[in-house]
Amino acid sequence: MESFYGTFKAEFINRHRFSSEEEFNNGTLDYVYVYYNHVRPHSSNGYMTPFEKRTQT
Repeated sequence: MESFYGTFKAEFINRHRFSSEEEFNNGTLDYVYVYYNHVRPHSSNGYMTPFEKRTQT
Protein backbone atom coordinates (compact mmCIF):
# COMPACT_ATOMS: atom_id res chain seq x y z
CA MET A 1 0.00 0.00 0.00
CA GLU A 2 2.85 2.40 0.77
CA SER A 3 4.20 1.92 -2.74
CA PHE A 4 0.83 2.88 -4.19
CA TYR A 5 0.61 6.07 -2.13
CA GLY A 6 4.14 7.09 -3.10
CA THR A 7 3.35 6.54 -6.77
CA PHE A 8 -0.01 8.28 -6.44
CA LYS A 9 1.60 11.35 -4.90
CA ALA A 10 4.48 11.47 -7.40
CA GLU A 11 2.47 10.79 -10.56
CA PHE A 12 -0.81 12.49 -9.76
CA ILE A 13 -1.02 14.81 -6.77
CA ASN A 14 2.33 16.56 -7.26
CA ARG A 15 1.73 17.10 -10.99
CA HIS A 16 -1.69 18.73 -10.84
CA ARG A 17 -3.39 21.74 -9.33
CA PHE A 18 -7.01 21.25 -8.37
CA SER A 19 -9.54 24.04 -8.28
CA SER A 20 -12.06 22.12 -6.19
CA GLU A 21 -12.52 19.02 -4.10
CA GLU A 22 -14.79 17.62 -6.80
CA GLU A 23 -12.07 18.04 -9.43
CA PHE A 24 -9.60 16.25 -7.13
CA ASN A 25 -12.06 13.41 -6.46
CA ASN A 26 -12.88 12.92 -10.15
CA GLY A 27 -9.21 13.03 -11.09
CA THR A 28 -8.39 10.49 -8.39
CA LEU A 29 -11.04 8.09 -9.70
CA ASP A 30 -9.70 8.45 -13.25
CA TYR A 31 -6.12 7.92 -12.09
CA VAL A 32 -6.86 4.81 -10.05
CA TYR A 33 -9.48 3.05 -12.14
CA VAL A 34 -8.26 3.98 -15.61
CA TYR A 35 -4.55 4.79 -15.58
CA TYR A 36 -3.18 2.85 -12.58
CA ASN A 37 -5.17 -0.34 -13.16
CA HIS A 38 -5.44 -0.46 -16.96
CA VAL A 39 -2.53 1.53 -18.45
CA ARG A 40 0.43 1.68 -16.07
CA PRO A 41 2.61 -1.47 -16.01
CA HIS A 42 3.86 -2.64 -12.61
CA SER A 43 7.22 -4.30 -12.04
CA SER A 44 5.70 -6.55 -9.36
CA ASN A 45 3.33 -7.95 -12.02
CA GLY A 46 6.06 -8.71 -14.54
CA TYR A 47 5.48 -5.29 -16.18
CA MET A 48 1.83 -6.03 -16.81
CA THR A 49 -1.03 -3.80 -15.68
CA PRO A 50 -3.06 -5.03 -12.69
CA PHE A 51 -5.96 -5.66 -15.07
CA GLU A 52 -3.79 -7.77 -17.41
CA LYS A 53 -2.42 -9.75 -14.47
CA ARG A 54 -5.89 -10.35 -13.04
CA THR A 55 -7.31 -11.54 -16.37
CA GLN A 56 -4.27 -13.61 -17.36
CA THR A 57 -5.14 -17.24 -18.06
